[in-house]
Amino acid sequence: MSMDMGHTSKITLDGGHEVPPTGSAATGSGTIVVAADKSVSGSVTTDGMQGKVAHIHEGALGKNGPVLVGLVKTGDSTWSVPANTKFTDAQYASYMAGNLYINVHSATNPAGEIRGQLLP
Repeated sequence: MSMDMGHTSKITLDGGHEVPPTGSAATGSGTIVVAADKSVSGSVTTDGMQGKVAHIHEGALGKNGPVLVGLVKTGDSTWSVPANTKFTDAQYASYMAGNLYINVHSATNPAGEIRGQLLP
């Protein structure tokens, strides 16, 4: 059995990490787990905003990028990775390099209100 138990990433989201920054007072936090087999689970919870959609995107700090995984609303302000989500080898490599982020979008900020980098 492999000793690689995967990675647990604590994440903090805020408006200052959006590109460009939104000035939003909203925040978010959560935990995303990427297992050794590249399966992904976890959730983020927002505070101070009405999220419309949330995603895991590919993009380095300070850069915007494409959506990789759409998160599912599982509570008033909770967004969860859908069951059976798995990263491709390329997506996993981006994750390991710190080049993925989570974005929560709102009616006020449809391009994204709060964001946080997903660091392994």
